[in-house]
Amino acid sequence: MSRQTSLFERPGAPMRQKPASGPAPGEVRPSWDSPLLQAPMLPTDIRLGTSSWFFPGWRGLVYEGVHPQTALSKKGLAAYAQIPLLRTVSLDRTFYAPITTVEYVRYANQVPDHFSFVVKAPALVCDAVMRDEEGRGKVPNPHFLDPAIAAREFVVPCLEGLGAKAGPLVFQVSPLPRSLIEEAHTLIERLSVFFSVLPRELGKLKPLYALELRNAELLTPRLMRMLREQGVRYCIGLHDRMPEAERQETALAALDGETPGDLVVRWNLHRGFLYQAAKQRYEPFDRLVDEDPETRLTLARMAARAFKAGRKVWITANNKAEGSAPLSLVKLAEQIANNLQP
Repeated sequence: MSRQTSLFERPGAPMRQKPASGPAPGEVRPSWDSPLLQAPMLPTDIRLGTSSWFFPGWRGLVYEGVHPQTALSKKGLAAYAQIPLLRTVSLDRTFYAPITTVEYVRYANQVPDHFSFVVKAPALVCDAVMRDEEGRGKVPNPHFLDPAIAAREFVVPCLEGLGAKAGPLVFQVSPLPRSLIEEAHTLIERLSVFFSVLPRELGKLKPLYALELRNAELLTPRLMRMLREQGVRYCIGLHDRMPEAERQETALAALDGETPGDLVVRWNLHRGFLYQAAKQRYEPFDRLVDEDPETRLTLARMAARAFKAGRKVWITANNKAEGSAPLSLVKLAEQIANNLQP
């Protein structure tokens, strides 16, 4: 497995030289001294990336120089996407509110053709309750699992805007009220109807839908049968509310049988931590603090197995998984490369 030697090197393309002049005022450039450049070159269909990209603490890892978060949010994606290791990113802002086709187009125009986005569906259709500013559920959400709203506010603008750069469209169902968990069979039936009505194609594009959970009680053979029937992937979501990666791998095998399907993973949070506690412990996200080699081994094994079966792989890492998402991906890429060796 070859090593990546240049920031701008691509298979079959000449290597670009480092610009002779310094950056223009406000310009965001990728880091020329990043340890990410030492990551192995993985096959194109194995895409690794982070959850969002606008972290000032990534100076020297992703970005050259110091930039405020607002500047990285607007201009950092193009620099991020020039680093060969980073072939995907999770668009997380779409969870908090739908965005327009024009905004999706703007993102698509900042990345190369091989890049593929993981896009989160809005809480408008993924959360069973309406929440206050503290995240507390107040009243039932009348739009929960409404396929018409999901198609109009999310699927259609996403596909129209991103085009072929749209990867998995992830419906992360937020933590559910106990009443819905107790009627899990009814909820799974609702999910089945929901996915069956969503658009199966838009022009030449065929969306890849994925379901991510925040309630381990729903991770059952009944759910996996439903996903298989509807052609929906199970997104392995690594979070304190969910089982460890190896147990979710076992659940995924119930969906796929002997032949793996496309692999979608969101490595969100180190086990044993809440988001706020992890954030306080890990900021500014420039080093690994709590490494998780067991999870990396499991994800690398799954990625290699899916690729060898001719499937596509998307794995995104959050800063709150080990302390620094870019550095987590370097080590994960090395482990995947090892698993791909003959």
